[in-house]
Amino acid sequence: MMAPVRELVDFMSVLPRGKHAPMFASEGVCIVENFAPFLFCGPGAALAWEAGFRAHSAEEQLSQLAARFDEAHDFAKSGTRVYFSLPTTWSGRTHGRSFEEHGAWAFVLERHREAWQIVGYGWGVFRYQEAEN
Repeated sequence: MMAPVRELVDFMSVLPRGKHAPMFASEGVCIVENFAPFLFCGPGAALAWEAGFRAHSAEEQLSQLAARFDEAHDFAKSGTRVYFSLPTTWSGRTHGRSFEEHGAWAFVLERHREAWQIVGYGWGVFRYQEAEN
C-alpha cells in the first residue's frame, strides 16, 4: 500500500518533465493541499494538482525535497478501499534556505487490478521550520 505514496514522493521530489503522476486513480480523485486553489476534485483533478504543484515548486524554488514517514495510524479498510493517516516530515530547500515541514497525510487508496492507487489525500502542516541563513 505504500507503493503509490512513495511514488508520489518521488514524483514531487523530481518533477520529471513530460511525465504525469501515474499513482492517482483515473477517476473520483479529490486532493486537499496547502497551495492554491487548495482543493483539487473531479475530472482532471490529478492533472490540476500536478500543474498546481509544479507552479508552487517553482514559486517557492523548492529543491532537494525528501520525505520521511513515521508509523501509519488509524488504518481502516472497506471493500477495495483503505484509509490511513501518515505522519510525514518533508525537508529540502526553499529560496536557497533549508526547511523542515512536519505534517500528516490522510490517504484513501483503492485497489485497481493488482495495484493500489490514490483516490484522495489531505495534507496538513503542524510545524514548519526554516533556517536563517
